Amino acid sequence: MTTTSTATKPMRVLQRVVFPLQPDQDIMPLYAEGRQGASAGPTSASNSSPAPTSALRQGNSQVLSRRCYKIKALSRTSFGTYFNAFPAAYWRKWTTVTQVRLSVTVTGSGSLFVYRSNARGNLYRIESERFTDAAAQELVFTLPLSTFADGGWYWFDIVAGDDDIILERAQWEAPSERPQGTVTIGVTTLNRPDDVVALLKQIAADDHLLDIVDRVTIVDQGTKHPDDAEGFDEAEAALGGRLRMIRQANLGGSGGFSRGMSETIDEGVSTYHLVSDDDVRTEPEGILRAVAFADLARRPTVVGGHMFSMFDRCHLHSMGEKIQPWRFWWGPVMEDFPDGHHLDLHSLRSTPELHRRIDVDYNGWWMELIPVTVLRQLGLSLPFFIKWDDAEYGLRAKTADIPTVSLPGVAAWHVPWTDKDDSLDWQAYYHERNRFVSALLHSPFHYGGRLVRESLYHQIRHLLSAQYSVAELRNEALEDLLGGPEHMHAELDTRLARIRATRSEYDDARVTKDPGAFPPVRRKKVSKHGDAARLPTNRVGIIAMAGLGAVKALLPPKKLSRQHPEAEIAAMDARWWLLARFDSSVVSTADGSGAAWYKRQPQQFRALFARSLELHQQLLREWPRLAKQYRQAQRVIVGQAAWKQTFERTDAVMAAKEAEATSATNAATASEAPAS
Repeated sequence: MTTTSTATKPMRVLQRVVFPLQPDQDIMPLYAEGRQGASAGPTSASNSSPAPTSALRQGNSQVLSRRCYKIKALSRTSFGTYFNAFPAAYWRKWTTVTQVRLSVTVTGSGSLFVYRSNARGNLYRIESERFTDAAAQELVFTLPLSTFADGGWYWFDIVAGDDDIILERAQWEAPSERPQGTVTIGVTTLNRPDDVVALLKQIAADDHLLDIVDRVTIVDQGTKHPDDAEGFDEAEAALGGRLRMIRQANLGGSGGFSRGMSETIDEGVSTYHLVSDDDVRTEPEGILRAVAFADLARRPTVVGGHMFSMFDRCHLHSMGEKIQPWRFWWGPVMEDFPDGHHLDLHSLRSTPELHRRIDVDYNGWWMELIPVTVLRQLGLSLPFFIKWDDAEYGLRAKTADIPTVSLPGVAAWHVPWTDKDDSLDWQAYYHERNRFVSALLHSPFHYGGRLVRESLYHQIRHLLSAQYSVAELRNEALEDLLGGPEHMHAELDTRLARIRATRSEYDDARVTKDPGAFPPVRRKKVSKHGDAARLPTNRVGIIAMAGLGAVKALLPPKKLSRQHPEAEIAAMDARWWLLARFDSSVVSTADGSGAAWYKRQPQQFRALFARSLELHQQLLREWPRLAKQYRQAQRVIVGQAAWKQTFERTDAVMAAKEAEATSATNAATASEAPAS
């Protein structure tokens, strides 16, 4: 055990060992992993860690408090877990920390083992200490960060003998004289009052977090308000005057986040602004860690949090994101786990891929800490409404040599996008336009690399699939793009209404949740497989089906297909080459809540295809001019002055509408009053 402490600098807590805010066995593998009947183990050095277990086989009584934990007699608990292991490689790369001190206070007798890993996921036992005093005792280990250039973690295990052991507290510390930063948490919400109240209660539940929170700003853009929800008054009181509520028109995620950023800049108190979604559950300790990391960073650094699935609580859904430059498309930074990783099935210690340091292009705005100095330097979000605002901001920061770090142990639980396909609903417009705007600003290639060609390919697939509403919205997105950047602020509060009106004109956008709303499947010619729509089993079959669909696209549809769908197709099977095979089909939505009746319309196909081709050709011709135009305008568009004009304009419109509604209500009430 190393107990030397020659540093004269005060110790800064980097990371506390914590346990869930509420008893929840679903997420215990993220905090502690144990096994029963373990011996105290060898006391000599060893290059291997005990075999990791996938779940904690202990009752709720083991968690005694937020920081206190009981290890039962003759059992072993490892804290080499997502929330309690120390991500040494990230601290070595991005901060001034060169060594950490592990301080553990225990009561009872047993053994403590300290482990580290390297970037390959190899595990090494580096320290051990037996303790026998029944009274509380502090064990201290000073650990260098010199061997973590490419990856690796520190953690510790505790093994109990014949009696129970109480872990009173444990934390990772480092000497530092840098001042303690403070944070404003900015939450954007739209009609999720209960989620907001739950989030506020989680923030208020941690006294250490409240010590560094200056303000919690809720930007409410909906008609169902958090302050009307049950439990709001209690949550507000627990925050001790830190809560600020702002109501504004629906300006999308980018409008809500930018309002919060702007308020933080104007208040001039906080060191950092934390961007947060409303529909998340957070680990408050993660916010403390993000602030500590940013305080000790070598230069101003954006610190992002990972995302766990709200439904499958140990499913690590995102460890950060990247942009593929040639395609200019986002994707998970961990190619080994494109769909995420289940830490309840395969622990951190048993997953070598998680031990290499993972560097990102950007972090999702479900949770991200941004220094206020960076906000002043880079500006606020682009007025995108929704989609690509976080990605573009990360690329903007990267261009300015401001790193984004997605830090393990900083995380929120959020609804995953695996059960969604928002590229097929009203958001298709924003996906297309904002991707192109981001590429015009940041693509390193003349003419955007493969982006224009890929966009046209996708457009043709939507048309062959009879997804005409999607194709129309994508065309409108390119038309607005070609009109120049001024439209983004000007139409931020009005474009969505026009998008919804456009969608209402198309069959594929008319989703019903009634399973009996559609006529039964019928078609004149039935295949040998019956009525069931079947995907081809090989590439030849796919090509053949796609070719048939392309030919059919211009032919008149069968009359029977207007009265009866020819197939029912599950969302997971709704590939363009299968949809193109039918004159009409009922297609489920990705979330399973409804379905729409797609109908092939050759005239719509021809008109949309011709317009799509012309728009993409025009975009290629004008790319150099557009890139110059958008880049010259960027600084103004993301600036506080432009955003404040938008806030003032839309606030005035909202106030006028509310006054008109109040007047109408009063007039109706007066007309119903009995004559005197």
